[in-house]
Amino acid sequence: FYTPYGSSINWTDNWPGSVLNQNVSLKAFTIQPTLAWAINDKFSIGLGAMVTWATVDLNKGLVSASTADNVINAMKTLGQLPASVGSFGSTTPASVNLNGKTRIAVGFNIGAMYNVNDRLTFGASFRSKMDMKVKAGEAHVSYANELAQTLTGETIDLINNANFKAQMPCPWVLSLGASYKPVDRLTLAFDARLTGWHAYKSLDVEFLDEQLVQKGLNQYIPKHYKNSWCFSLGAQYALTERFDLRAGLMVDTSPVDKNYYNPETPGMTKIEPTLGLSFRPVPQLSIDLGFMYVAGTGIKGASCESPDLMGKAFLGKLMAAGMTAEQVAGIATEFNIPTTNKFTADYKLHAFIPSIGVSYSF
Repeated sequence: FYTPYGSSINWTDNWPGSVLNQNVSLKAFTIQPTLAWAINDKFSIGLGAMVTWATVDLNKGLVSASTADNVINAMKTLGQLPASVGSFGSTTPASVNLNGKTRIAVGFNIGAMYNVNDRLTFGASFRSKMDMKVKAGEAHVSYANELAQTLTGETIDLINNANFKAQMPCPWVLSLGASYKPVDRLTLAFDARLTGWHAYKSLDVEFLDEQLVQKGLNQYIPKHYKNSWCFSLGAQYALTERFDLRAGLMVDTSPVDKNYYNPETPGMTKIEPTLGLSFRPVPQLSIDLGFMYVAGTGIKGASCESPDLMGKAFLGKLMAAGMTAEQVAGIATEFNIPTTNKFTADYKLHAFIPSIGVSYSF
């Protein structure tokens, strides 16, 4: 039982990129029954099933604070709001929570290992892709204040308590590795893992109510990920019969396209040194401790586009009220009311990851 994929990040409710993401918790859980067979002293194979399910809890802004303030200024000028109406400043006017569980997905894994001699071993494994599908998630809308609900509620209230469907892949993973013992107490290991992130082309959240579809409230977030490599090099030294020391280094390359860089998952290239140890109080029982430091290489000028729901709704109302396309375009330009937002930022990342494991050999 393990968690192969997941993400948890909190940007807060009112940061400048809130319409892309405020906070998210994605978790995938896998149960993996596996059989292994040592065909002879040199060659062994393994085959297993992967039974996976996931949960998603995503909060994002529906309305940009800057667009809302620009719309308020335009409405004041057009006589549609009194001059006393205030502004939002940096407060996100309306947000949505998307919460759901996926259906169970089933995949497979297969592996093989070959012992060239007592000191050199090669191995390979493959884990299949699985598509995680939310069939009936729930959406809940929240507003910053009464003004936000008055300005946006006519359209956005339709989302409240609506059901949605969504899908994203758990990509396939191909792993190749080798271990070598230059002396009896020292083991060196290297592996390279290719992950099929190319399957993650977009994150689509589609509402099941046709009225929401017609109003263009479905969320289509392009990803355009590419396959990526992760390289690991490590060493283990048996200090005593019961005590092992470990050190390693991973380089995890980014699958993310700089031009589709959504802060929901800031997947930059990461360099990750590790330390660890194992202690066996009795021969069959092993207690493993590990620590990893994650250092992101950083990325500058990464960008992401998203539709501006309030801008589109306001300009659409002006057209419906009888204004010409030229007049509407003039108001959009004068008051800077967009139908699409582009968010550009520089990103940095670091993390500290402790771990503990317990194993028992029969």
